[in-house]
Amino acid sequence: MRFGTLEKQALALPMRERAKLAQRLLESLDNVSEAEAEQLWLDVAERRAEEIDRGAVQLVSAEELESRVQALLK
Repeated sequence: MRFGTLEKQALALPMRERAKLAQRLLESLDNVSEAEAEQLWLDVAERRAEEIDRGAVQLVSAEELESRVQALLK
């Protein structure tokens, strides 16, 4: 089954069934092998690098990040 089809069917479920499915899917992630976890992190890193290359995200310096965090904590 294709992902798009599965996603559409899952989103059409009643809320209670979607919540149950979401919980089961999240629990299944706890059983990921070290190799699978590493691949997942590599996938995230590649996606983020592509977003940066496309200019789809705005980069901020470490100093700016620190400033924003401090402002949120006040």
